[in-house]
Amino acid sequence: EVQLVESGGGLVEAGGSLRLSCAASGFTFDDYVIGWFRQAPGKGREGVACISSSDGYTYSADSVKGRFTISRDDAKNTVYLQMNSLKPEDTATYYCAAPIFKHTACSRTELDYDYWGQGTQVTVSS
Repeated sequence: EVQLVESGGGLVEAGGSLRLSCAASGFTFDDYVIGWFRQAPGKGREGVACISSSDGYTYSADSVKGRFTISRDDAKNTVYLQMNSLKPEDTATYYCAAPIFKHTACSRTELDYDYWGQGTQVTVSS
């Protein structure tokens, strides 16, 4: 059974940092793209970042570029999202996701992902 479990969320002041983790199990982790998404109250789900399975390619949305960094440790079956210089507008529930097929392209589109974690809440106070 595929499982994705996010952790590391919390309450932080503007300008602070958090590191989110996405621990995966039930599939050959290093063969799969992993994406991070977020959803703020009353808004749609936004693709934040993704990391490829093979060549280390990463994508970051313009809204987080230069502040958030995605990385993966295949030995630990874990993807990280380092979030620095946090802003109140980063407040959201953050989800990690994986597609059903191996070696797909990095994508910011939620329809390209089939497995989702339960989410972790990030709240940034002003």
